[in-house]
Amino acid sequence: MPNVSEIKDAMVSGFQPDKAADVDATIQFDLGDDGQFYLVIQNGSLDAQEGVAADPKMTLKSTAEDYHAVATGKTNAMQAFMSGKIKISGDMGLAMKLQSMFKAG
Repeated sequence: MPNVSEIKDAMVSGFQPDKAADVDATIQFDLGDDGQFYLVIQNGSLDAQEGVAADPKMTLKSTAEDYHAVATGKTNAMQAFMSGKIKISGDMGLAMKLQSMFKAG
């Protein structure tokens, strides 16, 4: 099972700038006891940092295991959300766009 740092690094390497050209947002990932990181997406660029963002536009809460299953396509994102394995607060439109900005895997 990958740790938070590996998940963050995989998101950085899978980032698709062309899909995020119109996004200007900070997204917080709270993976519980596994740790926290955030992504700053601005003008098609991505900056990933460990820790807690000051004012995220959206926060995703999950376990590293459940989020990894969604990110790699093993679990359907909508099913994970509906079953409470992933919780979203803030900008739901951004949450819907999140998957398209990153390659699965």
